Amino acid sequence: MFTDRVEIVVSSGKGGPGCASFRREKFVIKGGPDGGDGGRGGDVFFLVDNNSHTLAAFKGNKHLKADNGMPGMSRRKFGRSGEPLVVVVPPGTSIINSDTGEVLLDLTHEGEKVKLLEGGKGGLGNYHFKSSTNQRPMHFQTGMPGETLNLTLELKLIADVGLVGFPNVGKSTLISVLSNAKPEIANYEFTTLTPKLGEVTVGDFDSFIMADIPGIIDGASEGKGLGHDFLRHIERTGVLLFMIDLGNYRTLIEQYTTLKEELERFSEKLATRTYAIALTRSDMHEDEAAIELINEFFGHLGLKASSISRFGIDTTLPFFESTTATFVANTKVPQFCYAISASTHRNVKALQYALFDLVQASRAAK
Repeated sequence: MFTDRVEIVVSSGKGGPGCASFRREKFVIKGGPDGGDGGRGGDVFFLVDNNSHTLAAFKGNKHLKADNGMPGMSRRKFGRSGEPLVVVVPPGTSIINSDTGEVLLDLTHEGEKVKLLEGGKGGLGNYHFKSSTNQRPMHFQTGMPGETLNLTLELKLIADVGLVGFPNVGKSTLISVLSNAKPEIANYEFTTLTPKLGEVTVGDFDSFIMADIPGIIDGASEGKGLGHDFLRHIERTGVLLFMIDLGNYRTLIEQYTTLKEELERFSEKLATRTYAIALTRSDMHEDEAAIELINEFFGHLGLKASSISRFGIDTTLPFFESTTATFVANTKVPQFCYAISASTHRNVKALQYALFDLVQASRAAK
């Protein structure tokens, strides 16, 4: 089960109370106070672990507590400190204060361990309160209380490329062809109900991570459909690939415009994110009909079809490629626009290398 948002309560441990006792030993007259200090309460840490992929472990486990410190003892013995609470989360988890909405932690790196709450300080025993005027102190301190926070954990997938498109436009098919991911594929909308990650291998030593995001519909940024729940996953991707279906009942321009608007409404950052376009299901039309649709789309975007491809694309259908120099300078224009068919593998290999080129430039820019 994929869970990407949970609400929990975390509490650090309370400090143990000090001890009020007096030394009682044979041949030692009026040995005086010897009460020890209480132990410190346990701290609360968050730890990032690559072996964790969802937040499902927190379902039904709403209140997580560190151990309390133990009381002090006679003979000035300290109480044992409480065991810390280590909360294990997957990479890409944001820790948000549910009461204020403040982002407290943004955990992205494997092995990252951060202390969020400190345990309460242990109380002092009566040994500390002896004086010339108070030789038999009965006073001791109770431990300091721990801290409690209401938290919202949000998981945002960390990927190099995020696939964005309407439901049933071929995102799952493409990621299954390019990567090791095996998503469910069927001919109806909302087949994909949860985000999927896949590793795309390029050559013998290089690779990048691709994320298949559930379909976005008109109004997704306002909470309609499934898109609102999963748009957050696009925020961490370096490059967006718009999947626009040549065989869809919506026009290419309508699909493109709607997707751009929904992303911009959801996050201003996404409006400036580097992106490319894949025109899917090019096998649904004869080449002449597909050429007419693509040229009309290029005209709307103000793109001029390229004549030479750096990635060996099939030039039967119009395509567009910008130069790498425009990667940082111009993010309002797609870096490339290819007509592909995942089922027949048309231009899929060229798409793979073109995406890897963008991923490398994105990593260098960061």
